[in-house]
Amino acid sequence: MNRFIYSLLLYLVLPFVPLKLLWRGIKQAEYRQHWRERFGFYSQATSKPVIWLHCVSVGETRAAAPLINALLQQYPNHQILLTHTTPTGRATSEQLFGDSVRRVYLPYDLPFAVAGFLNHFKPVVGVLMETELWFNLIAGCKHRAIPLVLANARLSEKSANGYARLGKIVHNGLQSLSAIAAQTKQDAERLQKLGASQVSVTGNLKFEAQPPADAIALGQQLRNLFGATRPVFLAASTREGEESLILEAVSALQIPHLLTIIVPRHPQRFNEVEVLLQQRQLRYARRSALNQTVDADTQFILGDSMGELFSYYASADICLVGGSLLPYGGQNLIEAMRMAKPVLIGAHTFNFKEVSELAVAQCAAWRVNDVQAIKQAIQTLVDNPQKQQAMGAAGLALCEASQGATQRTLAIIRVALEKS
Repeated sequence: MNRFIYSLLLYLVLPFVPLKLLWRGIKQAEYRQHWRERFGFYSQATSKPVIWLHCVSVGETRAAAPLINALLQQYPNHQILLTHTTPTGRATSEQLFGDSVRRVYLPYDLPFAVAGFLNHFKPVVGVLMETELWFNLIAGCKHRAIPLVLANARLSEKSANGYARLGKIVHNGLQSLSAIAAQTKQDAERLQKLGASQVSVTGNLKFEAQPPADAIALGQQLRNLFGATRPVFLAASTREGEESLILEAVSALQIPHLLTIIVPRHPQRFNEVEVLLQQRQLRYARRSALNQTVDADTQFILGDSMGELFSYYASADICLVGGSLLPYGGQNLIEAMRMAKPVLIGAHTFNFKEVSELAVAQCAAWRVNDVQAIKQAIQTLVDNPQKQQAMGAAGLALCEASQGATQRTLAIIRVALEKS
């Protein structure tokens, strides 16, 4: 595929894009806001030189937080601009950084929309978080001599095979990047095999994400509401189909007063999971409705709040990280380890392959491949608080031993800025 064919295909689907936004807007009203930005039309302006970072959604925004804070400190005369794809990513950046940064949606990868974005903001450097390869955007930056860095880059074997089938457009796109900061040696090798040059291994920025200042205090408040003496199991960032497996496992346990918290990955699924709890006639409460201690006969908490995941981890005894029980690739287990909690993960962790393998090898995480394994792991850990503590300590030690990615990535951005 070449870029002309790629752009032509995008133009062919363009008439359906407003319908998709409208459909998403029915489920999540925020998709109906700022929609002009997605087509390259912006009202915000700044007279400062712009350092631009693209953070797709919540995970990328949180992972980039240490880097963004370092850029704010080192470049006070620049304007930090964050672009997002999802409303939840945009809301997360507002929660984390307030007015210290600007935030807009990244436009669709159409030549006219990309031109609108780049001509309006004129960034002096761009940083794409993780593996966000938008080929017209990359070409637009190259045409305008805007250095573009791919940071915290990861590429699973499955994704690498998919990109390989696209051929020349991927090779040219990777060659057009000013630098690539890969998470691991394996990621670097896969990117180089596709045609990337200027690749460095900098480590994973997610190891350096710090919990919000009030996360532990809020976690303790939640624990007091849940019941300080009750065993608490948290299923975090769950995806469609996983909640049924979790409910099956937990319902078969004979652990007195066990409280299970389920936090769906996507807020538009909160009501869907509530229906699942209702259909099974389970006693539950929604986090958003909690204003007093949870009744002793309440079995489940539906975590329907945003920005409190670190606090949910702080409030729990045992944590399962979702997206891994079914083939979604897994969600970020580093946050749970950062809070010194024992971590359960499923078989499907290809999005966090190296981290997951390291965590299992160092006894910070325990793989649970089916309902029976989830049940056994929860029972074992509830019966053995010392094992809980040992796993939590191992996870925290792994996080602390994996620092340095922020400074290494910052050095690469600094070089790119000097060349701009």
